[in-house]
Amino acid sequence: MTAHNNPATILAQLQKIVGEHGILTDQDASVHYQDRRGRYSGQALAVVFPTTTQQVAQVVSLCVAQGIAIIPQGGNTGMCGGSVPLAASDQMGEQIVLNLSRMNRVCNIDEINYTMTVEAGCTLQQAKLAAEQVNRYFPLGLSAIAAECEIGGNLSTNAGGVNVLRYGMMRDLVLGLEVVLPDGRIWNGLRSLRKDNTGYDLKHLFIGAEGTLGIITTAVLKLFPRLQAQTTAIVAVRDATTAVNLLAHLRATCGDRLSAFEIISRSCLNLVLRHIPDTHEPFTTKYEWQVLIDLADVLPIPLEQSLRDALNTFGDGVLEFFIAPDTHQAAAWWKLRKHISEAQKIEGISIKHDVSVPISRVAEFISLANAALMQQYPDVRIVIFGHIGDGNIHYNPSLPDATKNNVFIAQSAQVNQLIYDIVHSLGGSISAEHGLGQLKRNEIRHYKSALEIELMNNIKQMLDPNNLMNPKKVL
Repeated sequence: MTAHNNPATILAQLQKIVGEHGILTDQDASVHYQDRRGRYSGQALAVVFPTTTQQVAQVVSLCVAQGIAIIPQGGNTGMCGGSVPLAASDQMGEQIVLNLSRMNRVCNIDEINYTMTVEAGCTLQQAKLAAEQVNRYFPLGLSAIAAECEIGGNLSTNAGGVNVLRYGMMRDLVLGLEVVLPDGRIWNGLRSLRKDNTGYDLKHLFIGAEGTLGIITTAVLKLFPRLQAQTTAIVAVRDATTAVNLLAHLRATCGDRLSAFEIISRSCLNLVLRHIPDTHEPFTTKYEWQVLIDLADVLPIPLEQSLRDALNTFGDGVLEFFIAPDTHQAAAWWKLRKHISEAQKIEGISIKHDVSVPISRVAEFISLANAALMQQYPDVRIVIFGHIGDGNIHYNPSLPDATKNNVFIAQSAQVNQLIYDIVHSLGGSISAEHGLGQLKRNEIRHYKSALEIELMNNIKQMLDPNNLMNPKKVL
């Protein structure tokens, strides 16, 4: 920060841009300085709440002129500390949190073009409801946090969820963006075209960049036909290999109707049943592995028999299955899946891994990782769940004994390396859908090539030469 402007002067200038009620400081701002998991926290000069893209641009221009770092923030539901200010030990000077939650309008819905234009602060739930009101569907499947997470954050982390199998990640659901660049200029890329072959597709620079290259303020999202039929099954399978083979079978027999395929280990169910009210064991037998399956169609046709036939013709490895007789039962099964993270948090700290491998190697990853961990930590409890339909597994070890677990958590660097080395050897990624943030900014250097890191640094330097846009995140 330059010497001629002190913090009080800067706060006055920020308030002039966003208004008296558009800024929080001191204790009033503290809730925005800590991440959802309580792992990362820092301090900032203020939290600033713009209401227009022009205000965002003015705030960025002011901060750049004063050498103040900018931490973009939405619903602050991230898992890797990417949307909170840096701790004092990491800070390079003053910083502000730029929260876009008040930019929450649904600007336009084009029913014929199957597109929706929304501001970055629009919650995922708000966007999904707006689509439903015009008989359309926005498929990003993060139902556990849909009321809190915001489209800007979903874009910045390239969010995934349970429907990636059918619809792709957030990157696949976007046609255009408006972005405030690190120098305060506004790039208007709000195109709603399916085909635009006129050079570099710049929007993809900002999707998944976690606010390090610019601030997404508005987006054009793809919409789809609203689903008219849906059926859910819960399937007990012998092992993860059976689950992978069953997925391939269902894709061959049910095609694009297959919209979710989630794996749940026994350790997950034990935690959910212990800590989450009104949850129930799905089978009489306590199986080690369960799979949740959704089929859906835009036509109002029965799907239960198709799913039943597919499961009955699979062959060896399916131990038992039920197909939900109604939406109430389906919701009860999905409640088991959606509350795994909450149950883990209640139980205590675990070392979380959001990894992906080719679908054909999911079972191999689980086998290798389990064996390696159990060899070093015989008492380890491994919670395994996630989107097996796209190869994304949440793999979270801990020790049941709280005292021993504290020692185990202190060794997270060694545990991470063990797991990440296996993931890398299988051609996988150490971050499937949560991003890098602060959590994995150093680890990524071990698993991307030197050339990839060089190119990423070059892009960052070109767009943000002063390193003021969410510094020390990702890179």
